[in-house]
Parts: sequence; C-alpha cells; structure tokens
Amino acid sequence: MIKKTVADVREACEGIEDGMTFMLGGFGLCGIPENIISELVRRNIQNVTCISNNAGVDDFGLGLLLKKHQIKKMISSYVGENAEFERQMLSGEMDVELVPQGTLAQRCEAARSGIPAFYTPAGYGTEVAEGKETREFHGKMYVMEKAFEADFSFVKAWKGDEAGNLIFKGTARNFNPAMCGAGKITVAEVEELVPAGELDPNQIHIPGIFIQRIFQGEKYEKRIEQLTVRKRN
Repeated sequence: MIKKTVADVREACEGIEDGMTFMLGGFGLCGIPENIISELVRRNIQNVTCISNNAGVDDFGLGLLLKKHQIKKMISSYVGENAEFERQMLSGEMDVELVPQGTLAQRCEAARSGIPAFYTPAGYGTEVAEGKETREFHGKMYVMEKAFEADFSFVKAWKGDEAGNLIFKGTARNFNPAMCGAGKITVAEVEELVPAGELDPNQIHIPGIFIQRIFQGEKYEKRIEQLTVRKRN
C-alpha cells in the first residue's frame, strides 16, 4: 500500500510558488482547508489565482489571503459575504471571474476526468458567454466551457487514511470531491487520519488514487457563516 502521508501542513505545501493557480474546496465556511490557507498566509505567497465556490469572509477562510492582497485573480460562484473582496474587485485591484455554480463544479470534474471542454446551457445570452464558443444541440443553445487548469487542489475531509482514501461529512461534499484529482497535485487535510484498512470501503467518497499528499490538521474553528437564532418565548 502506497502511503500518502506527510508530517504536517508545511511539508504538504512544499513546491507552491508565486503566481500559481490553486483550487480550494469547501462550501461557504464548511469544509474549507483551514490549515492550508493559514500556511499560504504564513508563506506570503503572492499573485495567485484561486478557484473556489466562495471567497470566505473578511477575517476567515480565503478572506485571510485577500486581507494581505495575495490573490491576483478569483474564480468563484458566490462572493456576497466579503466586503474586502467587493472593495478589491470594484477598485480593479483583483481580477474576478464569476462562474455559475454548476458550471464551476463541472469545470472541476472535467479537469479531474481529463476532458478539456464541455457544453452547458448555463449562461447563454449573458455576460458569462461573452467571447466563448456557442453551439446548438437539439434546438437549444449551449456555451462551451473549458476545464480548469490548476497547479494544486487543496481539499479538506472529515476522515482519511494513510493511502489517501477520504470520507467527507455533510455540506463539505459539495465541492471538495470534485476538486480531488483536478489539480496537478491534490493535498488533503483531514480531521482524523487512520491507518490504511480502517475505513469501511463502502463509506469512502474519494479513493486514494486521486490524492498525492494527506495530513492531519488541527485547531478547526468551524465557524457559522450566517448565524440565525430564534427569539425565546
């Protein structure tokens, strides 16, 4: 059995450089690779392109990279919770590519599958389709979207083993699995790392073949993005 484990987040991030393109899993603040993001901040990596469903909040998640102006371009679907993101986008300090959420997921899946491009009806007739090839299928117009090209995919799972097999929990499954294997190198941080063979094969969401490095993270905050409470009677 090939072991994919590395000692810690610093070893897991070896080889990252300025100007690279990173995929970062998660949905809202759920299932984001917190330890890896902190390491990117510590290393002060500059001029990076980040592919993620959202951009975190002002003081957490990718918001930490935005705060230090480390992101050159953001490719995402939902960015409504980050005031600093809005400021940098409107001022022209950061390039932004907004992508329909399903298209974002499929561009990750296409990269993992080795499919260079695909057609989707999402975005036809809007700014999303500007400059892109369009084609008619069965009387309906479609937009050609290209697979992402990323140097690293950074994902976060609930549990994993030394061979890189992963199990996600709840909403963390929205984008993390799609990004596994979609970058040249996929790094997984997990809350619990177990020896190979301990995970039930029927419960594994992503097989280890898609993972190059895995480590056990620490100190997860697990924030609530929008806290809603009911008034007491």
